[in-house]
Amino acid sequence: MRKLILSQVSEVDLIYKSKVKASQRIKIKGSHDCYKIFSGLWEDGKMDLIEQFKVLYLNRANAIVGLYEVSSGGLTGTVADPRLILVGALKVITCNMVLAHNHPSGNLKPSRSDEELTQKIKYACEFHEIKVLDHLIMGNEGYFSFADEGLL
Repeated sequence: MRKLILSQVSEVDLIYKSKVKASQRIKIKGSHDCYKIFSGLWEDGKMDLIEQFKVLYLNRANAIVGLYEVSSGGLTGTVADPRLILVGALKVITCNMVLAHNHPSGNLKPSRSDEELTQKIKYACEFHEIKVLDHLIMGNEGYFSFADEGLL
């Protein structure tokens, strides 16, 4: 009976394998650092083509422990599911995170849905004592920081 029951229950395995030694992790000090890092990690040719959403997971010292590419969409939008962002955060046992997405149009002003999504993710993270430090809207010619503009 025990073998039958075990074969009918899916196994959940929580694993985090870091390829970077703790001493070599990049530390984030502000929005400009985030912009430089995200810019370097963005896929070539996609910043002005399609909207994408990414997350940097950080430890307590604001050193990067992981990058999660949440979604890749169309010209005017992409779906960023807060549950998937939170699953990633919990899997790497992050303390802080930075959100980023691009606007292929080059307009860096946040939309109402950008603001609502940011607040939704921030609220969900608070239950797990995870802090959303910033949300950047990226473009090839600059960025908009929710934190710098007092929107977090």
